[in-house]
Amino acid sequence: MEAVCQVCMHHCRLQPGQWGICRARKNEGGEVVCKNYGRISSLALDPIEKKPLKMFYPGSLILSVGSFGCNLRCPFCQNHEISMTGPMEEEISSISPKSLAMASLEYQNQGNIGVAFTYNEPLVGWEFVRDTAELVKDLGMKNVLVTNGTASLWVLEKLLPWIDAMNIDLKGFGEEYYKELGGSFETVKEFISCAAKKCHVELTTLIVPGKNDSPEEMEQEARWIASVDDKIPLHVTRFFPRYHMQDEGATPVESVYALAETAGKYLRNVFTGNC
Repeated sequence: MEAVCQVCMHHCRLQPGQWGICRARKNEGGEVVCKNYGRISSLALDPIEKKPLKMFYPGSLILSVGSFGCNLRCPFCQNHEISMTGPMEEEISSISPKSLAMASLEYQNQGNIGVAFTYNEPLVGWEFVRDTAELVKDLGMKNVLVTNGTASLWVLEKLLPWIDAMNIDLKGFGEEYYKELGGSFETVKEFISCAAKKCHVELTTLIVPGKNDSPEEMEQEARWIASVDDKIPLHVTRFFPRYHMQDEGATPVESVYALAETAGKYLRNVFTGNC
């Protein structure tokens, strides 16, 4: 029996045994099942600034966990080894929500404040995020979500009671660019607007030469962010050749600084990254 996945804007129509675009969800017996639940490809104690979060418990560490799968197809992906693979293509270990929550507590004496769901796109396996985050919260610790923000709003609503902070990628400011990446511009704007009302949100825009590096686009982006909340921090980040864009040149540092200055006309907190 065909099943339709409702987790993101793709609404993948899956035949029995078929995987979704994200490579993390599958039609089993007419039901869309999360196949990366508790499947861990990466686990590390990271500085909170690496998420990046500059205005949420600065100087602290956070236990960062990743699985596999993503619902976008960014040709510059920095974590393509895990985000663009499925369960058979990557060495994966298993962990329960309780074990991960307890691990976060064990690292508390090293400066850990909680768990960050990151590295791949965590919302393609939102059920594991929900179950773990609830336990982490019960332990008095923090939950951070690093996401592309292209999940359905009902998924966001399921998670918001447990999430303390997010870094959301705002890839650029236009529908055409989002189509190139396999995403939805309107979906991410709605996601950001909703999330910013309920938890601490910071945004990241990776500046790719010739794609989203015009001053006009950055001005439109910054104006829109300010219309949501001009205190939302924006990270304007330098592109380096990765994945399918290894023959491209890195973003000139002066371009990143100039675009950050443009954004700063409308936003109170603008940071540059990878410069």
